[in-house]
Amino acid sequence: MARRVRLVLLHGSQVNRAVWSRYAHFLGPDVEVVAPDLPAHGARRDEGFTWEAALATVDDAVGPDDGTPVVLAGHSLGGYLALAWAARHPRRLSGLALLGASAVPSGLGALLYRGLARVEQRLGADRMARALDREFDTLLPPAFAAAVKEAGYGFDGIPAAWAAVMRECRPEMLREVTAPVLLVNGQLDQLRVDVPRFRRAARSAPWVRVVTVPRGLHVVPLTHPAEVAAALWELVVWARTEAEEHGSGRFTVEPPLGGEWTPP
Repeated sequence: MARRVRLVLLHGSQVNRAVWSRYAHFLGPDVEVVAPDLPAHGARRDEGFTWEAALATVDDAVGPDDGTPVVLAGHSLGGYLALAWAARHPRRLSGLALLGASAVPSGLGALLYRGLARVEQRLGADRMARALDREFDTLLPPAFAAAVKEAGYGFDGIPAAWAAVMRECRPEMLREVTAPVLLVNGQLDQLRVDVPRFRRAARSAPWVRVVTVPRGLHVVPLTHPAEVAAALWELVVWARTEAEEHGSGRFTVEPPLGGEWTPP
């Protein structure tokens, strides 16, 4: 029996844990998929959002250091949260994946985030929910779109969440992370603009992989789950192999693929 790997998946702003509901199917029974709702989202949408409460959510999802290899992956807001958690625990993870979270949230990048927050506040929750409903009905299979909508959106925490990202997150937080790092973005996602800077910052990682999904938008984990799961699978296999052959901690094996990958 293959060694079990825990894969913690953090969703982006506005949505909920249901966005990851198809990943257990792609990754198989030996991967324990843990996908919490973040504060102010999904089943927790009546809670306020704070950065520390969000990090505590990751603490609970990662669990105790009991020898189980853990891969942490996050999309958009969840990606920046994963980055911040990894920076606080640089040797704890067996893999780190930042999905749609390769833009520096300062300077021109910060203008984008502030603009999105202002638009969302101006439209209001009802209009934003209807806009997301239309987007998901267009982009996603009907049953999956219905599951995401039913699990509940979260809008009230957006200003606090993105203010925290802009205040707390920089690529240089990867410097001490000793796990392999995966940077996954849709080809058409504007939040991949600083991939080279994130890649250079991960100087303690045994390897860094850049994956670009052709024609993918910012919501690529929802629209292209097979391609994103295939990228995550490389981290899962690495984590399992290292745990079985070398134990936790130091990585010594070269990755099987080159530094950049574009799925077919």
